Amino acid sequence: MKLFTADERLSEPRGPKLAIFGPSGVGKTSLLRTLDAACLPEAAFIDIEGGDLAIAGLSVASLRPETWKHCIDIAAALRGPDVSLSSAAPYSEAHCQSVISDPVLAGLAEYRILFVDSITAASRLCFRWCEQQPEAYSDRARKDLRAVYGLHGRSMVAWLNQLQRARPKTVILVGILERVIDSFNVASWQPQLEGLKAGREMPGIVDELITYQWVDRGDGRAQRTLVCTSPNLWGFPAKDRSGLLAQFEAPNLGALLAKLGSTTESSKKG
Repeated sequence: MKLFTADERLSEPRGPKLAIFGPSGVGKTSLLRTLDAACLPEAAFIDIEGGDLAIAGLSVASLRPETWKHCIDIAAALRGPDVSLSSAAPYSEAHCQSVISDPVLAGLAEYRILFVDSITAASRLCFRWCEQQPEAYSDRARKDLRAVYGLHGRSMVAWLNQLQRARPKTVILVGILERVIDSFNVASWQPQLEGLKAGREMPGIVDELITYQWVDRGDGRAQRTLVCTSPNLWGFPAKDRSGLLAQFEAPNLGALLAKLGSTTESSKKG
């Protein structure tokens, strides 16, 4: 274990981790277009949904994971090993060594910004994988949904923690926001994810939890806005760990990352 001096801690590269949720059609994927042009060569689009029409013509690299194992390997490549884990576990030293032997995954080290579209789709891949694991079945070979959801929750939280600890990287996770009405007829806004654990624990993991929504801010005109702090009038999920964001921010990733101090050498020179 290493003690970092104040100067070392302040000088090390640090990328914020953002989770941005909004309803279908609000323009979540299109946010990638608002990155500064100087940042695009350093950005990779992690296309889990298979829907990149919103960024057609945008010059950005992309990776297309099709299984939960692909998602796990991407997170392992970004952060490196978690030394607290046994050699058989995902994100262990052995797993990360096998991952970086793949030149495609090893090449992710070149990219500073990862735009993941979407965590909603990733949660579905995770659930599909969990359903196929041995612990998803009882001693009588029957599917045990409680075991499936338990494994799913642990797997999603481990994945989010792995991404969060990739300190130099800026990770932007986008996902669907849905309005849920409970058995007491009380409505609330929640991230659309399989299971409950990942959505419940996410605010304690990521740096920024942001809602992207059409909002009427009192002038009678609804406009697309990033809602970055809570409490807010609509009960949208939001959290700003940095303390640098206003409650409402323009839907511009370049401006948002600049506020959070996420800069590149190229942008500094510019």
